[in-house]
Amino acid sequence: MVSIVQRDNPVLREHAADVPPADIPTPRIQKILRDMKAALHEQDDGVAIAAPQIGVPLRIFVVSGRAFDLEEDEEEEPTPRETKHHDLVFINPTITRLSKKRRWLPEGCLSVRWLYGKVLRSEKTTVHAYDETGKPFTRGASGLLAQIFQHETDHLNGVLFTDKARDVEHLEPERLKKSKS
Repeated sequence: MVSIVQRDNPVLREHAADVPPADIPTPRIQKILRDMKAALHEQDDGVAIAAPQIGVPLRIFVVSGRAFDLEEDEEEEPTPRETKHHDLVFINPTITRLSKKRRWLPEGCLSVRWLYGKVLRSEKTTVHAYDETGKPFTRGASGLLAQIFQHETDHLNGVLFTDKARDVEHLEPERLKKSKS
């Protein structure tokens, strides 16, 4: 099983390298995608992961299908590890548009356990990337997905959310559950 690296690992501070589009279908890149998905799905609270978070300095991130479920129904708690949607893969993502309207949003990170804070993020964003088959696509988003796109792109540029956050606090899982009630 692949581990998620933590904030003291230097790979998290590197500017990740582009994946040559011709390499996307290769066994090496496909294995990295499988490893990223497996690591993400092992986390009950994870909605996305970037390749540097598993120690691979490449410009790839995966958004869990859970994130789409959360966007659809913020009232209902999703069942851990179950989703109605497929994971979405972004290879060589480029943010092509950010809305001027921004908000301070709560954020955490699988590589910065158990710190949480608020980060100023654009409410809407558009990303251009390649999917896991090498096909280019553009995806717009608002709300949680826009926040995820920005957070994961930061990872690919060697930036952690704590570099931008205010009101950072340490919440162990027990305290986190209590604060949500």
